[in-house]
Amino acid sequence: MNKWFEIFFGLILLIGIIVFSWYSTGWGSLWNFKHAAWEFFKGGFVWMMALIGLLFIMLGISDLKG
Repeated sequence: MNKWFEIFFGLILLIGIIVFSWYSTGWGSLWNFKHAAWEFFKGGFVWMMALIGLLFIMLGISDLKG
């Protein structure tokens, strides 16, 4: 991939998860399995996108050095 595209895509992913976690409100104080599963999915999704974004940023920076 292009080094600038990797850095740009990584930044888009990181900004996207910040916006996603900022605006996701959940379903109030419902104490059921649906709420717990949704919270678990949101947390896993945020960490997965953050790690993929950091991976693309590191790949782009390593391409800049080489």
